[in-house]
Order: sequence, then structure tokens, then C-alpha cells
Amino acid sequence: MARGRIAKVLTTRFQNGESSRVPDELIVEEPLAIHLDEVHVTTTMRTPGNDFELAAGFCFTEGLLAGASVQQCRYCGTDSAVETEFNVVSVETGGQAPVPAPRLTATSSSCGICGSASIADLVARLERLPVREPLALDVLAAIPDRLKPEQPLFAATGAVHAAAAFTNKGEPTVVREDIGRHNAVDKVVGRLLLDGSLPAEGLGLYVSGRASFEMVQKAWAAGFRAVVAVSAPSSLAVETAARANLQLAGFARDGRLNSYA
Repeated sequence: MARGRIAKVLTTRFQNGESSRVPDELIVEEPLAIHLDEVHVTTTMRTPGNDFELAAGFCFTEGLLAGASVQQCRYCGTDSAVETEFNVVSVETGGQAPVPAPRLTATSSSCGICGSASIADLVARLERLPVREPLALDVLAAIPDRLKPEQPLFAATGAVHAAAAFTNKGEPTVVREDIGRHNAVDKVVGRLLLDGSLPAEGLGLYVSGRASFEMVQKAWAAGFRAVVAVSAPSSLAVETAARANLQLAGFARDGRLNSYA
């Protein structure tokens, strides 16, 4: 039975040549339909929680707001929020945002740019970030260990990603977890957006997985000064970071990292 974002199940555990039935905790994964001014934009698989942040952050990082202010976020749908199981969120700008074009396919928890026309369309709207002093590499290398205590869902299930905004001293300011890497980032960006804290000029962005193009693009859109990832970047992520004047580090673990841009 689900308890918040965690479900309890019985599993058969095989260990040391013996089987036993034991309780286990699994992360909950459910669809979230995101609307912008009542127009259905996309459906993403996500970990329930911080849904308004996710919806607002997605609309922002995908360029759908086009500078329009978010007036409110609410659960909605053809029925009440309870009847739709809180799985439909509308981001409302009072019609200030352009009418969005819906994605051609649903967004999975592992891919944040499915259905987009092209990578060029995503980055054409973004201006280069101002040149800044790079964050200290020892600060970036220490981020993963510093954030371990801030990831209770991962500690319980081992099945979620984390994203975090952090200061130039490595202090986390917003930490979010989700089954999808891009969802975790959108939740962080959405929180900063709703708090009026974008662009995130003085902050870095941590991601617990790989630094794919979509992670760098979202960081660029939000105005972060650096991205640090636990795993490898892609070649396009490095290209994009260099184009954006965005500091990029990967393989950040055990006090070490590789600096790419």
C-alpha cells in the first residue's frame, strides 16, 4: 500500500543460498498531465510530490512561458483533484503565455526532450550566460557527499534521482528527488521560479545521474553558473555547456571529478 511517495510490498529475498519473504519499500511512479492555461502540454511519469514545482519548472525550462508570469498552479482535470488522483496540474498565466504546442509523445521518467522538434529549436531561444569566475573544483567534488543526507527517498528505495541548487560554497538551497532525472531538475527550477529566484545566477546545479544535453539545457535556461554530475556527460552536453558559458563537471564522486567546460 502506498505511503506518500513510497509503497510497501512483500518480496522474496535470496541470500546465502536461502529464500525468505521480507517487506520492501518501492518508489511510487505515477503519470502527471501538465497543462498550460488549460492546454494539455505533456504527460510525464514522476514521483508524486512537489507537483506544482515540477509543472512550473517544466513549462519554464521548455520555454513555454516565454517570459509570462505564473499566476497560480492548481490540480485540475475533467473531474475533481481527488477523482483524478492529483495527477493533472495546470500552470496558469492568465493567457499571457503563447498557446503551447503539445508534445507528440508522453515524456518518460528517463527522457526530457521526447517529441521536441530538434535540439536547435530548444537552444535558439537562450542567450549565452555572462562569463563568471569558475566555482572551485574542491567545492564541486564535495557536493555528492554533502547531499547524501538530503536524499531520504534514495536511502529508502535506491530508485530515485536527486537534483539540487547549491551556493558557491557548496551549501544546498533546494534539494528534490524524483524517479526521473529531468523531473528532479524541473522541481528545483520550479521552486526557484515560484520563489522569484530566477535566473539562478549565483548557484550551481547538482544532478545525481549523467549530464546529458537536457540537463545542461535546463541549467542554461534557469541561469545556473555550473552543473556538477555524478556520472559522465555526453559530448553534446559538453558542447552545449561551452556554448552557454556554463561550467560543467562530471564523475563527481569520492572527492574527485572531471572538469569539461
